[in-house]
Order: sequence, then structure tokens, then C-alpha cells
Amino acid sequence: MVVKSISRDQTPVRVVIISLDSHLGGAISRAEQVLRRQLPGLKLSFHAASEWDRKPAALQAARDDIASADVILASMLFLEDHIRAIMPALLARRAACDAIVGCMSASEVVQLTRLDRFDMSKPASGPIALMKRLRGSGDKAKAGEKQLRTLRRLPKILRFIPGVAQDVRSYFLTMQYWLAGSENNIVNVVRYLVDRYAAGPRAHLRGTLSPQSPEEYPETGLYHPGISPRITDKLEALPRARAGQPTIGLLVMRSYITSGDTAHYDGVIAAMEARGLRVIPAFASGLDARSASAPLFHEGRPAGD
Repeated sequence: MVVKSISRDQTPVRVVIISLDSHLGGAISRAEQVLRRQLPGLKLSFHAASEWDRKPAALQAARDDIASADVILASMLFLEDHIRAIMPALLARRAACDAIVGCMSASEVVQLTRLDRFDMSKPASGPIALMKRLRGSGDKAKAGEKQLRTLRRLPKILRFIPGVAQDVRSYFLTMQYWLAGSENNIVNVVRYLVDRYAAGPRAHLRGTLSPQSPEEYPETGLYHPGISPRITDKLEALPRARAGQPTIGLLVMRSYITSGDTAHYDGVIAAMEARGLRVIPAFASGLDARSASAPLFHEGRPAGD
């Protein structure tokens, strides 16, 4: 990875990420180490909402970091208790921070989004109205697939529309980075938001960080710790079955795979293989894994025999 050095620039930059649980913590911690080579004054804080009910100090730490944040990214906040606990802090900081993004969350969190001229709390018009038309309607079972196709398509369209459309494009690019939450994508979403929206004493950082485009990973695919790369869409890339060897399908969560938080999966796979089983670990985006289980576990009868 090529990093444009700003080694002497100690400008404080405070970025806060909030999400439902802690599985992205390792990737975010590693991303901070990479980013600090380029931005020595960076503080990248991560807070998991799932910890707040049993760790009051964790909730207060999140509120404290939000109070001084320059960039805020809030994701996967659906539960009323989590939203009620953090919403006053987010609202209090919204107008003063450089950028705030709410995504894949309850509507009140999404509406906090403010990226320069793009304010999600205002009525939909222009590019947002276009987005709703492109999203389409129909079979609710396929709504997630349509939204993902729209997400990939919109930034390519919006890049040619001047004005607020460029900030709308930033919102969808941020979602692309975040949905494939690998270490590299976390590094580059921070770079992207600071590079585009840094303001006040940080304004000189605009246009200096050279963020890379979001790395893409299969929406549906296979994972195995014994292959390189560990993510594939080809069944034949997995360890081959021996004659008569029982085979079992294992569903894993894509976000854990892309973030590298896989030790628990690796242990289960190793334990099953030690018992003589062939394991086919498959993942899909979102919580509905039928798009993975149907083709990978049944077509060609690789599992369940």
C-alpha cells in the first residue's frame, strides 16, 4: 500500500466509529496504526453499543469521544436503548463536527448524516429522489440484492452530477467501504472522509490523503483458513473431500470474515476437520444466508449426503 507521508503534521484529527458489536475492533485498531503513519495526530476511537448496558463506563467513554469528534461514523444502531443512550451526544456534536454519517441504522440515526451540502434531515429532492427511483420496488425477498446493486451503481452515476450530488456520492462510497469492513477499507474510509471534509484547523488536510477506492469482496462466497486467499467463490478452491468423507456446510458471517475476526470460526473448522469431516464454510451479506446455502450446500450435493 502506497502511503503519502505527512510525517511532520501533528494536526489533531479525532474520528469516532460506533457500531453494534465489537467484532470490528481488531480491524479498526490495526487501521489506526496504518493511518497514524500518515496522520500522526489521528485518534481513531471505536465504541461497541452492545457493551453499554453492562459497562456504564464504556457508554460514557463513547459520549466523551463524540463530544470532541471531528468525523463520526455510526452504523448498526437499531435498538431503542442504544439510540436513546447515544442520540443526545450525537445531536449535540452534529453541527460542530466536520462530517457525520449514519448508515444501516434506525431512521433517526441515518437522518443525522451531514456531509457539507448534503443534509439527510432535509426533505428528499434532486439526487436523493433519483436514488429512490433507482432503488426500485417489487419482490421484498430480493430487496437486499436490489439495494446492493444500487449502492454499487450510484457512485458511478453521481460522479458526473455537480453540486450536492458529490456529497451524496460520498455517502454511498462511505457505505461501500463500511459494508466490506476490511482493515484496508477502514483505513480508506477514514482517509476519504478526512480528505474531503476536514475543516477549520484541519482544512489543509483536504486533498492530501490519496484514499483508495473501496475494495470489493464477494457478496456470497466461501471462507477457509487453510487456503490463500482465505475468501473465494470457487468450491474447488477448498480442501478436497476424500472418498466417502462426510461433508458439512457451515454458515459464517461475512462481516467477521472481511474484518479478520475469524479465530472462533477457525477453531470450529479445525475441530470438525479433526473429526474427519470436510467443512464448507459459506457466507452471504446480511442476515439471510439462503443465497449462500442454496447454491453452495445443495447444488451438486456437496453437503448433507
